[in-house]
Amino acid sequence: MQPRILVVDDEKNIRRTLRMVLEGPGYALVEAGSGEEALQRLDEEDVDLVVLDVRLPEMSGIEALERIRKRSGFGTLPVIMISGHASLAEAVHCVQLGACDFLEKPLDRDRVLVCVENALRQTKLERELARLRAEVSDRYEMIGQAPVMRSLFASIEKVAPTKGRVLISGESGTGKELLARAIHRLSDRRAAPFIMLNCAAIPAELIESELFGHERGAFTGAHGRKKGLFELADGGTLFLDEIGDMSPGAQAKVLRALQSGEITRVGSERAIAVDVRVLAATNKDLEREVSAGAFRDDLYFRLNVVPIRCPALRERAEDIPLLAQTFLKHFSREYGGKEKQADPEVFDCLAKRNWPGNVRELKNVVERMVILSGPKITIEDVPADTFTQAPREQTAPGTSSAATPAAAPGPGFSVPLASGEKLTLREFRDRAEAEYLRAILRQCEWNISRASGQLGIERTNLHKKMRVFGIRREGAHPPIEEPSTD
Repeated sequence: MQPRILVVDDEKNIRRTLRMVLEGPGYALVEAGSGEEALQRLDEEDVDLVVLDVRLPEMSGIEALERIRKRSGFGTLPVIMISGHASLAEAVHCVQLGACDFLEKPLDRDRVLVCVENALRQTKLERELARLRAEVSDRYEMIGQAPVMRSLFASIEKVAPTKGRVLISGESGTGKELLARAIHRLSDRRAAPFIMLNCAAIPAELIESELFGHERGAFTGAHGRKKGLFELADGGTLFLDEIGDMSPGAQAKVLRALQSGEITRVGSERAIAVDVRVLAATNKDLEREVSAGAFRDDLYFRLNVVPIRCPALRERAEDIPLLAQTFLKHFSREYGGKEKQADPEVFDCLAKRNWPGNVRELKNVVERMVILSGPKITIEDVPADTFTQAPREQTAPGTSSAATPAAAPGPGFSVPLASGEKLTLREFRDRAEAEYLRAILRQCEWNISRASGQLGIERTNLHKKMRVFGIRREGAHPPIEEPSTD
């Protein structure tokens, strides 16, 4: 597509000169004779660059530049300032406001073309860098060695190079977005944008505008033209997360876009051709939603060309230590300290949990341990609520996670709190851990070997905890203190 340049100058001859200079190399021109008109053009037109005169009637070019920078979505729009009478102070002020260059009149043709080309190239590089940083920020490659993950990786490698649409299912926190990004990264669209929309996070009345864009005045609050995500993802991949929550009206328009390869902005009648690969994800049973009339069957069949399920973390428990170690390294670096080490029993404890929140929950727990622990993470740093979770149940191979019954609750216990008592988080955690240890010991009839096995810790560690918390068998005498040798 031709880059569109908005030229703002109150002199018609200057605008005519710039039109002749810029249309030759193939740029498309939009003109404005004042700052007010320029702001109006920006609301109506898709513009890639602004050439703005400093001296304008009523609203100056500097004021117009300030207002452009304050507008939502225009913070990175490149602006080249031009003037025949500007002072050095004005030029410096324009650069401080975000102008990418400053040209003096009379304008030199070659200088204009070089500045425009550099500004467009620099902006493209900055946007690409921002996109790449956004993709890798706080994200991890899909990690796993369990058989169910090896099977998942094989499916990704097969489907990624194709044009086939993929419907990703799985519980919350299993990594459906990571799976979609992996498909995009291994496809021939990898150099194009990966655009994501969480359908559950957008109100029903706004989702069509987000997907397809809108024209100025299409509805209350539509002050300018806006591209939708289908347009922004042109040539790349559009990932529709939680598509089971999409409104019926948006479902119909998405179906039409998939069928025709065209979209229409809200408030417009002009069809726009787009080349987008759509990936969708849901934690709902869409077949059941279709049967209940809550989801269009024709859209379901369009999306469900290749179904892929993200396994729950309990189905790949052998990957938990590997995931925890990866998160541990990441958060150690993120919080600026030396990479922390963890005792093996920490990973053993984590591997025995049920993790109803899946990988996302595990990640949060590891982050909490990194923040609150000392130089080395020990079993004492594992959050108390992790100890109180029901242990992971073993499932038969091939058993669906949805069919897995809930794990049986652990031994009942409560954390005694006096009326009005206020505890720090550490104090509450210690008290909860002590009460849980007492409950396990009672359940195991104070058999230290059985209790340590159920807790996933060494006998010596359990004895140490009992001494720290002053735990002893009910009815037993206090331990005899060794005589002091001092």
